[in-house]
Amino acid sequence: MRSFVIAALLSLAPLPVSAASLEERLAPCLACHGAKGQSTIPDVPSLGAQPAFYVTIQLYMFREGMRVVEPMNAMMKDLSDDDLRGMANVISQSPPPVPAADPADPGRLERARALIQQNRCNFCHNQDFSGEQNVPRLAGQREDYLVKALREYKSNARRGYDASMADVMQPVSDADILDLAHFLAHLR
Repeated sequence: MRSFVIAALLSLAPLPVSAASLEERLAPCLACHGAKGQSTIPDVPSLGAQPAFYVTIQLYMFREGMRVVEPMNAMMKDLSDDDLRGMANVISQSPPPVPAADPADPGRLERARALIQQNRCNFCHNQDFSGEQNVPRLAGQREDYLVKALREYKSNARRGYDASMADVMQPVSDADILDLAHFLAHLR
């Protein structure tokens, strides 16, 4: 009788997303964002080693239409909160993106370091720009994507769940954005 009761209770519990199902759901994501955490498509971010909590929030924002990128909104539409958390956990375990292969420009790196200190970028994003909790990893991110995202924060076209990025980006020039993106793309 005890076995029957346990079996009955287990049959009422929600079933976890199977590994195959989660892999199937992630396949279209990784086709653009990179199966090994490294995007090869212009303006598409690499997701490798992003903090799980950050990714969960971003997926939620896409699902709820708080961030609008049509393919992302459509793909997230019917996913549950558990699905979003499961996907985020898998993404967070993928390897970090490989830094840009081209040689870094020392002058641009120095200007970026000064901007980072001035704007305290490494306060939220960590000293090594690995991100944490609700703050994204920026180290090794695609340079073109970083330029796009920073410009969107500056223009307020990209609204985050925290207004601090728009505030920080207001005094930053476009030349500064290019230097910051160059620096971050070359970090390990």
